[in-house]
Amino acid sequence: MADQVNSLEELGAVAEGVEAAPVVETITREPVRDDLGRAYATGKRKDAIARVWIKPGSGKVTVNGREMKVYFARPVLQMILRQPFSVAGVADQFDVNATVKGGGLSGQAGAVKHGISKALQLYDPSLRGALKAAGFLTRDSRVVERKKYGKAKARKSFQFSKR
Repeated sequence: MADQVNSLEELGAVAEGVEAAPVVETITREPVRDDLGRAYATGKRKDAIARVWIKPGSGKVTVNGREMKVYFARPVLQMILRQPFSVAGVADQFDVNATVKGGGLSGQAGAVKHGISKALQLYDPSLRGALKAAGFLTRDSRVVERKKYGKAKARKSFQFSKR
């Protein structure tokens, strides 16, 4: 017999002494796109916040009005931006337009990566599993620890002097 009765069919089955089959609800996600066929998402990392729009295209990435190779000159940062596309298997299929503020270049690259991942998942919900398994949909909550009173930095003390 079922521990908890959730519907009238289950209640009727319990009254008749027959075990009812459990009802399993599946969540079907709909694509979220604007009038221009773009998906929008906000990505965050450290103090950086990125607003990201993606649309089908040839793989062109624009950050703050500049090409990705100009804005993020280091190859490591460019690789970080390409990770969501390679994990989802949609490399060179989407154009990205991003505006990013705050933080340094590393934090901004992480914020754009987070925004691209969220936007890809909204554009095509079938990509959610791969992006979530890679950990790209989770905001990296690590931030700089604040400086404490009586300390040189967050944890570093001033040099100890015996005399």
